[in-house]
Amino acid sequence: MMDDLGKRIAFIKALDALKEIKRKTYLLSETRFENSAEHSWAVSVLALVLADYAPEGVNIQNVIKMLLLHDVVEIDAGDTLLYDTHLEEEKKVNELVAATRLFGILPANQAEEFKAIWQEFEDEQTSDAIFAAALDRVIPLIHNIHTKGRAWKELGIKHSQVMAKNKKIAKASPELWNWVKGEIDSIFGE
Repeated sequence: MMDDLGKRIAFIKALDALKEIKRKTYLLSETRFENSAEHSWAVSVLALVLADYAPEGVNIQNVIKMLLLHDVVEIDAGDTLLYDTHLEEEKKVNELVAATRLFGILPANQAEEFKAIWQEFEDEQTSDAIFAAALDRVIPLIHNIHTKGRAWKELGIKHSQVMAKNKKIAKASPELWNWVKGEIDSIFGE
């Protein structure tokens, strides 16, 4: 039987697989798609950089925890394209199963804590989770804006889809939404 340290090391080793999960967001260099580990790191740094744009009372340290853990489930469930709406329910089920297995590698108290942080992000009911979810949308938008919508164009994503899936940023930070909206509009010629 593995001791607590062994379980923690096993979890860290399991996380390495996140580097293999390819997303549909180009790097700014446009040489390849990013992976989920790169996304998790970048969006966590984004939280530090944009902390001043968080609503009053948001705990940035908690937001960073959510952003570091939110995509761990993709190790088992894979990454689902945001605009692929017909897979939303299946995604939720697959990710819950993945969260139970992956966080279950950890010692029980840490497994419960990490799964609760992940669930808070998924539920988007707290101000911390709302801001974290908004940032999770902002970082791929920055990439798509920089690449002039390359991935959107390749995938046939329309302006209305981008706006519908990302308008919740306004709830978390009207200032961020105004910037994002203007950039999206300019890419699509709106």
